[in-house]
Amino acid sequence: MQALLGASALSAFKLKKLQATVRAEIPSIQSVTAQFVHLVDLNGSLDETEQSNLAGLLEYGDAHQSSSAASLQRVVVPRPGTISPWSSKATDILHNCGLESIERIERGTVFSIETNASLTEAEIKILDSFLHDRMVQVVLDSVEAAAVLFQTADPRPLKTVDLLEKGKAALTQANTDWGLALASDEIDYLYESFVQLGRNPNDIELMMFAQANSEHCRHKIFNASWTIDGEDQTNSLFGMIRNTFAESPEGILSAYADNAAVMCGPESERFFPCAENSTYDFNKEPIHVLMKVETHNHPTAIAPFPGASTGSGGEIRDEGATGKGAKPKAGLTGFSVSNLRIPDFPQAWEGKESKPEHIASPLEIMLEGPIGGAAFNNEYGRPNLCGYFRTFEQSVVNERGDAEVRGYHKPIMIAGGLGNIRDEHVIKGEIPVGAKLIVLGGPAMLIGLGGGAASSMTSGSASAELDFASVQRDNAEMERRCQEVIDRCWQMGASNPIQFIHDVGAGGLSNALPELVKDGGRGGEFSLRDIPSAESQMTPLEIWCNEAQERYVLAVSEADLEKFEAICQRERCPYAVVGATTEEKVIRLEDTHFQNHPIDLPMDVLFGKPPKMHRDVQAGTVGLQEFDFSGIELEEAVDRVLALPTVANKGFLITIGDRTITGQVCRDQMVGPWQVPVADCAVTTSSYNHYVGEAMAMGERTPLALLDAPASGRMAIAEAVTNIASADVLSLNNIKLSA
Repeated sequence: MQALLGASALSAFKLKKLQATVRAEIPSIQSVTAQFVHLVDLNGSLDETEQSNLAGLLEYGDAHQSSSAASLQRVVVPRPGTISPWSSKATDILHNCGLESIERIERGTVFSIETNASLTEAEIKILDSFLHDRMVQVVLDSVEAAAVLFQTADPRPLKTVDLLEKGKAALTQANTDWGLALASDEIDYLYESFVQLGRNPNDIELMMFAQANSEHCRHKIFNASWTIDGEDQTNSLFGMIRNTFAESPEGILSAYADNAAVMCGPESERFFPCAENSTYDFNKEPIHVLMKVETHNHPTAIAPFPGASTGSGGEIRDEGATGKGAKPKAGLTGFSVSNLRIPDFPQAWEGKESKPEHIASPLEIMLEGPIGGAAFNNEYGRPNLCGYFRTFEQSVVNERGDAEVRGYHKPIMIAGGLGNIRDEHVIKGEIPVGAKLIVLGGPAMLIGLGGGAASSMTSGSASAELDFASVQRDNAEMERRCQEVIDRCWQMGASNPIQFIHDVGAGGLSNALPELVKDGGRGGEFSLRDIPSAESQMTPLEIWCNEAQERYVLAVSEADLEKFEAICQRERCPYAVVGATTEEKVIRLEDTHFQNHPIDLPMDVLFGKPPKMHRDVQAGTVGLQEFDFSGIELEEAVDRVLALPTVANKGFLITIGDRTITGQVCRDQMVGPWQVPVADCAVTTSSYNHYVGEAMAMGERTPLALLDAPASGRMAIAEAVTNIASADVLSLNNIKLSA
């Protein structure tokens, strides 16, 4: 490993802020400086010219002013087993500049600390907490220790749960130890299934089942049957939602069947390059509109920046993986948190804070989360045009007559948006037997493990380590490369090589690949060691189940494989053929390193009929109290309302995001010559030469649900409809709701 020191890692403003923070906790610290260090992993030596070129490429930023009086050094680097977004981009640039001897380059930060007394181990631990983000980084004692980033070792084997010998108790223990979030009836189901198969389950099979059948992925509560006050209900919650589509399907091309819903769009002239000669031209055709909204609450609660960033990234991938490939266009983000409790700026309605220790505070979430969401949209190249922000915490009397505090310690982080799709690509169809199964995007890394299960548990009920392990990392640049590949494919029209596509989200490949073949009406055989991996020591479970971001899974026919590979190479987008579809409905995973099959499972065990959830509840009513106006001064009331973040100016959440990129934005949040953030909806154009397009708006009235839940829903819909009415909508039938 070669280490090259670089520019200052922090601006003067950030450095001053960091110094003030650490000195408040550790008074013996006199000063802190920060300098980038570039860590180069070589597979051969660099000659003098190559060394000079490397040094030149690494010259950027402000010159570092070194401190000769530093008495302590701390080195912050990416977590071993991961590749930072900076590394993937920088390594690519170096290779394109002819520096092929460089296997990989990473960047760390050297903090030099001047003290007037030696720090204790406890003080160093406190200092380290201010210097790094434990989600993505580690702290080392020296630059030389960073060689651990490039170390390789033999893969670790899988684990087996001996339920044949130890019975159901072994499965229950594994459920707790590995954070699988399995219900007791699911444990019974798995026990009976593997006893019937006559073998013990492997850890990878249990984790795969847990992710595929988590609340996050299967929506068990929304699909549950209900008995209310002794009366069985006709519809599940999802059935009630789908009922609106059943009653009014006009203009809907796809709903509840794909990664995003699709509605009919206008006919216009879409501008994109011809597949044969790459010449841009207008193409007259129906430009259908896809829409998607989802939440990323659990990761944002644990680590606000990467949680919100990957929330936006995951929603963008859902749009791109709709049908046989689509184009994301414009986004939205929203946040609900508890009271902010800003230091030195207390508000009359704020009480003492109480939350699980490893959940971020509302203030931390709103300082970091919106930046994360905006950063991903900005780097990816998608305008963010809609959103909302609510703080809420209220002492209420619930249906049982008990006093309780309702709020958003576990935040709501909403990511959504709209895009476009061609008419012939709306429906996925069936995958033929023998189709090649492909992973498109970055390598497997030891991050985001068990996210589907972790996000399905009550916040704070899992261990801190399991919660932190479940959060993903963002890489918008890699996702953009993947989308460029998808764009080249759908631009081919009828010759599109993509037969089926899904994004990789919760559960990683363990959820995406089985879901891909299941939805395509097939089984699948896969090769574990063909999956690109950044960490040689990873177990089969870690390779198969990690949620390393910016990946898609696709089915491509063998006849179109060469064409697809050429597109990936042109866009410099990593890909790997990892398997093929089979007629037999089975998921079979081969491990050539250990010469075994970590997974050999009939699909009806994985996706079959696990026990359906049932809820038997009693309805309750909330006693409404007459509102007492006495003692309220008008001036103070106005002051409080205008100071409430829900009402106050949201400009600080808007100006952090790009609102004009693509050249198809007609109405963003800011209005008029003074750019006041009061727009009711967002409007984009379908084409550069026609006056047709898409509009989207939001409605949100959650606190009202504490008094009257149905009224809350009606008010939210009314707000969304009256907001979008500010656009030139021809008919109420043209408005569709996504929730």
